[in-house]
Amino acid sequence: MLSTDGYGTGEGQSFERPFGHADPSALAAWAGATASWPNRTEPGGTRGLDDYFTRDFTHNIGAEIMGRGKFGPQQGPWEDLEWEGWWGEDPPFRTPVFVLTHHERPTISLSDTTFHFIDADPAEALRQAWIAADGKDVRLGGGVSTVREFLDADLVDTMHVAVAPVEIGRGGRLWESPDELLDRFHHERVPSPSGITHHLFWRREPHPADDPGTAASSSRG
Repeated sequence: MLSTDGYGTGEGQSFERPFGHADPSALAAWAGATASWPNRTEPGGTRGLDDYFTRDFTHNIGAEIMGRGKFGPQQGPWEDLEWEGWWGEDPPFRTPVFVLTHHERPTISLSDTTFHFIDADPAEALRQAWIAADGKDVRLGGGVSTVREFLDADLVDTMHVAVAPVEIGRGGRLWESPDELLDRFHHERVPSPSGITHHLFWRREPHPADDPGTAASSSRG
């Protein structure tokens, strides 16, 4: 999920503010309003385009890769191994998750999600995640610096980015314009009645089918 000026998070991330100065509800309210939102506690919710993308978020996903900042705001060596991420005892991923960090720590299993903390470049992280995915897709869950790393390494096959009609102004930025990716990706903009614009990207030249594990799917909304 991005703002119209290309930011996925604001500045000043902390335990209390995972998105820094940015308002996460301004970026994610469209998904929470859908009928398929997994944390919905009441019946109802919207159908249509936004609901489709909310349902599709978990379709055929066998593993996820995320940056350390998506797991938590800590920097440097882990000082508190008791703290196990922002999602509590039942994280929403339900797959193996590979957290990229220069400071490894023991694997954590919470409900049906297992977090592996690895110090690896994008290609090696993707190799490990591909094995764990067992024939399913690997999702790049963010944050934007991690997605950017995999884009720069040419390791992304498809990407869905939901852009909300708000500006953040500073923080973690994926792009100045989605047109930056047109040299390698086809691109379609699909506007939703909610005000969200869904951006869909797929490679102009797919990786060879006989070379598994060479690319991942990126989803940010």
